[in-house]
Amino acid sequence: MRDTSGMLQMSLSWLGLGPVAASPWLLLLLAAVSWLLARVLAWTYACYDNARRLRCFPQPPKRNWFLGHLGLVQPTEEGLRVLTQLVVNNPQGYMIWMGPIIPLVIFCHPDLVRSITNASAAVAPKNSFFYEFLKPWLGDGLLLSAGDKWSRHRRMLTPAFHFNILKSYVKIFNDSAKVMHAKWQCLITEGHTRLNMFEHISLMTLDSLQKCVFSFDSNCQEKPIGYIAAILELSALVAKRHQQLFQYKDFVYYLTPDGQRFRRACHQVHDFTDAVIRERRRTLPDEGADDFLKAKAKTKTLDFIDVLLLTKDEDGTGLSDEDIRAEADTFMFAGHDTTASGLSWVLYNLAKHPEYQERCRQEVEELLKDREPKEIECPGFTGNSWGLKAFNSSPGTPAASSIQSPFSKHCHIASSSPIVCHLQFFSALFCALETQKGPRPSLCLLGAPSLVE
Repeated sequence: MRDTSGMLQMSLSWLGLGPVAASPWLLLLLAAVSWLLARVLAWTYACYDNARRLRCFPQPPKRNWFLGHLGLVQPTEEGLRVLTQLVVNNPQGYMIWMGPIIPLVIFCHPDLVRSITNASAAVAPKNSFFYEFLKPWLGDGLLLSAGDKWSRHRRMLTPAFHFNILKSYVKIFNDSAKVMHAKWQCLITEGHTRLNMFEHISLMTLDSLQKCVFSFDSNCQEKPIGYIAAILELSALVAKRHQQLFQYKDFVYYLTPDGQRFRRACHQVHDFTDAVIRERRRTLPDEGADDFLKAKAKTKTLDFIDVLLLTKDEDGTGLSDEDIRAEADTFMFAGHDTTASGLSWVLYNLAKHPEYQERCRQEVEELLKDREPKEIECPGFTGNSWGLKAFNSSPGTPAASSIQSPFSKHCHIASSSPIVCHLQFFSALFCALETQKGPRPSLCLLGAPSLVE
């Protein structure tokens, strides 16, 4: 033992530790510090190498070395002008830094966006970095799940989007739109000349979704509703958290006032959804699935919760209450936000270009003729509809030059929203997509509106 102790002292004498070096706890501490130092050095080199590889992408000037480009584009009209200028200056795409070590590559050109959206999940997996902010709220629904669970849920949810089910929702959409129009008429009568279009359309889409998902009419467009306010608050808090570098870690975020508000709003949304699911499950055994479907078919009120409760996979296994809640909450969030953004964007472009607005108005008047709007269903629109062509013109459609409709051509060019891709460890994406070699990119499609003239 003396010889061994002497050897330990001699072998570590160069560190200046002296005879105390024989302590096993000190040796363990030394090993831990060495391991931590090695990890820090490896991580530092990886960040440096990542930044070096990403120099091929243009980037605007940083606000400072620590914040990077955080706060460069504010959620204001001025922020939209900044974003517009960024797209004009970089029509293919550009890169920004969320803090000192988190790079975001933003694609603006439809061809680049198509490369990402058409890529398999193995090449462009869902990114967990920003999506983790949504997980306490949305759970493991279609938006956040991956792999076998995503595939199983996607198959089971397909019946919910059958045309015969969606067709019955048109009356709901019409009724919600009429309420919104009536509010606008009141504002005009009262002398208002401006309104927040996105706010009104968001309430309209939430009103429609609440009726289609839960068969629940909350009248949320005309009076404040706690459940709807919670959804809007959660959306705003998630967007705000993206810009708060020090709140990216959950243990820090939930100590802040915003984190506590987020947790309370999550509980409120989950309690509402759970109550609806429990009530529907309670009624199902009494009636039986077949009788339940027949009763629903007579009233044309088969909603999303009904479909989720009745759907089965190949083994005859249904979705758990937790899975149903995740899917319902996911569609309430993703459905209202994307639809409201799209409708607001179309109305913005129609307002900027009165000639196309007039063509759409003529088409609607021709379609309605002597009928009431509530009598119009999806089959009433023809393939030559200016409105339908406008909605169908997206980065996934053929090149703008091949579209004959002027309105379609304009919307295709003006609506090429950049796709934001979060890349953690990543070698020049353009090369990686072409050769399928190099580090695998980890992508997060966040979407941001652009105003390309």
